[in-house]
Amino acid sequence: MRQAMDEAARAALDGDVPVGAVLLAPDGSVLATGRNERELTGDPTAHAEVLALRRGAARLGEWRLTGCTLVVTLEPCVMCAGALVQSRVDRVVYGAVDEKAGAAGSLWDLVRDRRLNHRPEVIAGVLGDACAEQLSAFFRDL
Repeated sequence: MRQAMDEAARAALDGDVPVGAVLLAPDGSVLATGRNERELTGDPTAHAEVLALRRGAARLGEWRLTGCTLVVTLEPCVMCAGALVQSRVDRVVYGAVDEKAGAAGSLWDLVRDRRLNHRPEVIAGVLGDACAEQLSAFFRDL
């Protein structure tokens, strides 16, 4: 999670909301990283999770990320939760809860919806206070 928080800090330097993600390979090594790049790229889909998944899939040479774990500083939104399900990651670990747009247990629980064919394990609240403070500090400074 600390590496994801470092990615989030880089996003803030670029003027983006500080969200960072790290995709771990099945053996626990870092496969890819991502940070919010919406402001940097002008791409509304450039969320940290989506970028980490894209980079990890490119590195593996396939879209299935079976056995992988995505660690992210903020609970995934609906778009990112959908990408997690579609990519077949085994688990998602997140820090801060997103009560306004979270789709991994707070507002919605898309990733564990029994109607879907794949449901990753969810581990919530890892360094949650520190991740939430990183976001709060960014918005205070705006």
